[in-house]
Amino acid sequence: MNEVPLQNAPATGGFNIATVWAQGDAISHTVAILLLIMSVASWAIILGKAWSFWKLRLGVPKALETFWDSSSVATGLTRLQDLKPFHDMAAQGQGAIHHLESHQREGGHLDAHLPASELVTRALRNSIARTSSRLEGGLTLLASVGSTAPFIGLFGTVWGIYHALARIGATGQASLDKVAGPVGEALVMTAAGLFVAIPAVLAYNTFNRNLRLIVADMEAFAHDLHAYFTTGHPLPSAQGNASKLRPVNVAAAAAGVA
Repeated sequence: MNEVPLQNAPATGGFNIATVWAQGDAISHTVAILLLIMSVASWAIILGKAWSFWKLRLGVPKALETFWDSSSVATGLTRLQDLKPFHDMAAQGQGAIHHLESHQREGGHLDAHLPASELVTRALRNSIARTSSRLEGGLTLLASVGSTAPFIGLFGTVWGIYHALARIGATGQASLDKVAGPVGEALVMTAAGLFVAIPAVLAYNTFNRNLRLIVADMEAFAHDLHAYFTTGHPLPSAQGNASKLRPVNVAAAAAGVA
C-alpha cells in the first residue's frame, strides 16, 4: 500500500484575521471599523473613569477627616484640593454665607431676606447636582456601546452568511474552501461584538455603583457642612471626637432668620 506524503496534504493553517479582512467587502469592513471605534472609545472612558473613581473612593475618608481637623475653613479647603467635588461643595457653602452677609449689609437684594439655611442648602444641592452630572459623563456612551455592539456584530454575522451563500450561488460549488472564509468572517464579527460589549456593560454597572457611593458620601458631607454653616458649630464625629474647626460667624445669618 502506497502512503501519501505529508507534504502533499492541503494546508489548513492559513485562516487568520488578515485573511478574513481580505475576503470581506465594504460593508463588513465598515462593521469592523465601527466596532473598533466603539471599543477604543469605551476603553478610553473605562480607564479614565476607573482612575477618577478609584482616587475619590480611596481619598475621601482621610481627606474629610483632615478637613474637620483644620483650624479654619480656608485651611480645610486647601486640604481638599485633591478631591475637587468635596472642595467645590465646601467652597460653595462658604460662598453662600459670605454672599448672605454682604447682601444683608448692602440691602436691597431679594436673597438678603432668605434664611441662611435656605441659601446654604441651595448652594450644596447645586454643587452635588453639578458634580453628579460631571461624574456621569461617559456612562451613557458605555451603556450605548454595551447595548448596541452585539447587534452590530450580529449584523456583520448575517452579512457574512449572506456573503457565503452568494458565493456558493455564483460558483455553483458548496465546497468547504468556497464558504469557509465568509463563514469565518461572520463568526469573527459575532465575537468582536461581544468583545466590545461585555467590558462596557461590566464597567457601566461598576461605575454606577461607585457613583452612588460617592454621591452618598457627598450628601453626608453636605449635611455636616449645612450644620456647620447654619449653626456655627460642626457636628460631632461618629467616634465622638470634637472638630477643631472654629465656630463660624452666623450673626448675620441669625439676623436673617429673625
